[in-house]
Amino acid sequence: MRVLVTGASGFVGQAVIRRLQRDEGVAVRGAFRTLPASAFDGIETSPVGDLGPHTDWRGALVDVDLVVHCAARVHVMHDTEADPLAAYRRSNVEGTLHLARSAVAAGCRRFVFISSIKVNGEATVPGEPFSEASAPAPLDPYGVSKLEAEQGLFALAEETGLEVVVVRPPLVYGPGVKANFRSMMRWLQRGVPLPFGAIDNRRSLVGLDNLADLVVCCATHPAAANQVFLAGDGEDLSTSELLRRVARALGRPARLLPVPAAWMSAAARLVGRQALATRLCGSLQVDTSKARTVLGWQPPDTVDEGLRKTAVDFLARLK
Repeated sequence: MRVLVTGASGFVGQAVIRRLQRDEGVAVRGAFRTLPASAFDGIETSPVGDLGPHTDWRGALVDVDLVVHCAARVHVMHDTEADPLAAYRRSNVEGTLHLARSAVAAGCRRFVFISSIKVNGEATVPGEPFSEASAPAPLDPYGVSKLEAEQGLFALAEETGLEVVVVRPPLVYGPGVKANFRSMMRWLQRGVPLPFGAIDNRRSLVGLDNLADLVVCCATHPAAANQVFLAGDGEDLSTSELLRRVARALGRPARLLPVPAAWMSAAARLVGRQALATRLCGSLQVDTSKARTVLGWQPPDTVDEGLRKTAVDFLARLK
């Protein structure tokens, strides 16, 4: 079986490739915007340019049985595009559907799409997690674009017989993580006091290796065809507990100040950072029981093991 992984140099794409390489009888081809500067051992490489409605996928799709689509215009905190939704649609909707149609023309049988929990929304009531049956309610252009791509893919599946599988992860952490998660580790490593000691929310996360394992399961399991699966580690943490566990993985004390969540939200509104306060103080839980029941999938790593891997990589990069 030959698998094409798009976004092969990205955070998730690289992890999916590493996981696929553990399976015998699987040949992996990586699609890159440009040829990587360093070799990717054991895989074929195919430069395809930017993801969009006119990307030429013909060379990348030769003899490919299955596509794992990780490439995307990713969510950014401060978008400088004049029309962010149009930019997301160009890559994440038009680009994805063009790839899927090209895959059908090339004879591919299955298309695994890495979507986002943002399709479901930004927050849940504690104890009432999102599931695959939850009504979609995206609140930002990125989430809207992912939902529209999902809808287009399932319409194409009905039209052509292509098997589509959608995976919606929440926040992904692991070796090489960037953005807010890396900043959090930097603060903890430096011993900076953080005002999150009184936060009693619940957040679902997914470790990078757990996500890659689920994606490969979705790529190969017969029962995954034309299904949506939510990804997660299976243990939800408060922001306070997450910080304590990350600090422990780093070998540092967590200096957490018990500032009430309401005070933090009010301060965030005053400085225009309400979205960040929602992520830090609010809850977002996902129910992963469908993947466990339908696919027999279990996350290979515990949260603590995933955080240990993340911390080891973070500390190695400081040297």
